[in-house]
Amino acid sequence: MDYFDTLAGDSWPVRIGGILIALLVAVLVCEVAMRLGRRSQRLRPAINEVLLPGRVMVAGLVLLASLAALDLPAGVNDVLQRGLTIGVLGVAGFAVSRLVGLGFDRAMVPYTGLADSASRSRRTQLDFFRRASVMGVIGVTVALCLTTIPAVRAMGLSLFASAGVAGIVIGLAAQPTISNLIAGVQIAMTQPIRIGDVVVVEDEWGRIEEISSTYVVVAIWDQRRLILPLSYFLQRPFQNWTRQSTELLQPVTLYVDYSLPVAAVREHLGRILEKTQLWDKRVSNVQVTELGEHTMRLRVLLSAADASKGWDLRCFVREELVTWIRETFPRALPRARMEATLNLPEERRAA
Repeated sequence: MDYFDTLAGDSWPVRIGGILIALLVAVLVCEVAMRLGRRSQRLRPAINEVLLPGRVMVAGLVLLASLAALDLPAGVNDVLQRGLTIGVLGVAGFAVSRLVGLGFDRAMVPYTGLADSASRSRRTQLDFFRRASVMGVIGVTVALCLTTIPAVRAMGLSLFASAGVAGIVIGLAAQPTISNLIAGVQIAMTQPIRIGDVVVVEDEWGRIEEISSTYVVVAIWDQRRLILPLSYFLQRPFQNWTRQSTELLQPVTLYVDYSLPVAAVREHLGRILEKTQLWDKRVSNVQVTELGEHTMRLRVLLSAADASKGWDLRCFVREELVTWIRETFPRALPRARMEATLNLPEERRAA
């Protein structure tokens, strides 16, 4: 006969006192075990994550085992037993989800803060599977909790018996969610986008800030957030400026008069680029790309290490060239030409 069986034959005060003592001992043992485990540098992060859930779960298990000693009415005993079981399962699922999240977070540490393609790819995959794993643990926990309720268990069995009709109905109702979940797996494996990628989507320029299990958050340059379903990136075209590399070519377009010497522009462009660190020294070129009725179009092609530096470089070079042209060749700015003719009478022209 164990400890709780011994309590069953005693009076109520003795039973409650014995349960409190057992609860205290169990909590103290749990506390000592966790404190000893926290001495290890490897175990300390995991124990910190489950410290509070572990205490609650141990207390719940002790109370669940003590119900037999209280000799309560059958109805009250069943309700308490079911409630404690659901509580213990819920706390256990919460602890497991925190441990799973911690494992993925630690796996992502070596790739955090790195902007190279391989690091961003790995971080994107780990982030997606972290969310999927946590959702899976939550789903299993909820399912286990529901199976403790007889009415829900019976309903589940009846639904399982009619799985054909139920599957069709559920499939139709959850089609958008399922398509996004499948799209998430495809994106995690094929990676048309990754966390940190610079994209142009819906005519907006921004960076991929978050890839969840059903949607993507794009941080727009003006601090807005564009929320798109995962399936969008598999069904519609978009621009990814950092798919293979962050390096970009940036054009600067100028409309100038025909009198502007292009060779002088090329020479001055070199002097401009020498005094800025925005240029990565790969490409610099000036070409006449179009001749119009009143002006010619110059395209200045520049290279930059990434999109942010490329934008700043374009603005800097554009300002410097316009200032130089205005000060050095003021007549080379776009202007309209007009020719005036004086119509005089024939006798005055002869005179």
